[in-house]
Amino acid sequence: MAGVYRRLTCSRRPFRAEFSKKFQMTLARWILYHQRIVLSGTCSWMGVMALKNPLDMWIYQEVLHEVRPDVVVEIGSATGGSALFLADMLEIIGNGIVVTIDPDRSSFVAAHDRIVTVTGDSSAEPIVKRVEELCRGKKVLLIHDGDHNKAQVLKDLRAYSPLVSVGSYAIVEDGIIDELHPDSGEGMFGDFQDGGPLPAIREFLAENSDFEVDRSRERYIITYNPEGFLKRIR
Repeated sequence: MAGVYRRLTCSRRPFRAEFSKKFQMTLARWILYHQRIVLSGTCSWMGVMALKNPLDMWIYQEVLHEVRPDVVVEIGSATGGSALFLADMLEIIGNGIVVTIDPDRSSFVAAHDRIVTVTGDSSAEPIVKRVEELCRGKKVLLIHDGDHNKAQVLKDLRAYSPLVSVGSYAIVEDGIIDELHPDSGEGMFGDFQDGGPLPAIREFLAENSDFEVDRSRERYIITYNPEGFLKRIR
């Protein structure tokens, strides 16, 4: 295998002509290309639309296998494709539930015995209390895919990060919003005048030394969650 890799990297033309154009796409262009697939509704998990980067989802299954959480708290449900993915992974592991929070269930279609829905504003006190009850005494992993405005992400991190177990993660999605030029994606990622997840992550880490960025989870380079895999270290 190493010999094959050396031959590919040393060759001036590592791919055949019929493939060369496809592989000349830059990483930035791939992200925009993939986001159009996501928005078209053709990205799915087991038939349920999943608004995710598949490379990140691969990392998620690694994290789930290593952490083996009792509860995965998911902020932001949409149609439920990611909740279903997480529940299926927990089914394989043989442990855990997905507590998925969203104020709107009109498009939620996922169904699984390991999915528990909590309906309401993630930052509302009764919702936070309900999730705290479901997590009490449990090993918890958090995934934030709700409102991506900096203020809301920071509010949610402050409210829910205390539930995350040592050695587990608070995963903040879609920091890619803050890395793309406003004109590059044709408005596909929204317009956040005060910033999105990335500045929220940085402010949160500046005030909370219990978490650190785990860059090893970004090893496939193309991630929607730059600086977003926050591991609880104490």
